[in-house]
Amino acid sequence: MHGEGWWAQESSGVRLEWGLTGAERLAPGRKGWLVVVDVLSFTTAVDVATERGTRVLPYPWRDDTAAAFATRHRAALAVGRRQVSPSAPWSLSPAALRDAPFVPRLVLPSPNGSTIAATASSRGSQVVAACLRNAGAVARWLAGQGAGTSGEPVTLVPAGERWPDASLRPALEDLLGAGAVAAALSELGAGPLSPEACAARASYLAVDPAAALTDCSSGRELRVCGFAEDVAIAAEVGASTSVPLLAGGAFTDAAADRNW
Repeated sequence: MHGEGWWAQESSGVRLEWGLTGAERLAPGRKGWLVVVDVLSFTTAVDVATERGTRVLPYPWRDDTAAAFATRHRAALAVGRRQVSPSAPWSLSPAALRDAPFVPRLVLPSPNGSTIAATASSRGSQVVAACLRNAGAVARWLAGQGAGTSGEPVTLVPAGERWPDASLRPALEDLLGAGAVAAALSELGAGPLSPEACAARASYLAVDPAAALTDCSSGRELRVCGFAEDVAIAAEVGASTSVPLLAGGAFTDAAADRNW
């Protein structure tokens, strides 16, 4: 295909593209909103944490620099799911975060959703985290900001997963999460939806999202590895009113902030 900008979906108020490259291509800047969707499990973990009042700092990946970043920001650092211990009870697991002691600030690294959020924010985009638990709340809040028009677009970014060679694996759970936001925005009068956003909306409406989450590839992987509760929490469709907004380097619940 030829022609600069054919990928931009510019005539649509609700747009969709996959992964970090898609976010970089369609990043709306300050005249619009970028909604990261990483259902299993980054954005579900962010939703669970911000519900409790924790400020969540996204970080691209868990390495030596993440610990230094956490120290610099006086924050706890989330560890790998299997590394949870009494001294380090926070991880990317929503179930672990729900049970862990409250901390005011938490660095939550992940290779997909967290990387997209941190990168998009550093490039000037207004970033919100959505999952199946809070899709309706996110849509209502965005509509309240006047978002979802061609002049103030909402760009949905399902994060996807990674194959062993690091290439993008489009993930059903993220398609459904993005579709849930698209469906709610459409009901609130946002639009028009791009064909990509329409397809996500149709996918969400065509299935039982909780059942699909349990039996999809990512859900099966977590259940086989002993993290079935993470899948169950991610499948709590509509259970949350939190709207995690990335501002000042951290996600906080914008729905609970009277300044918004």
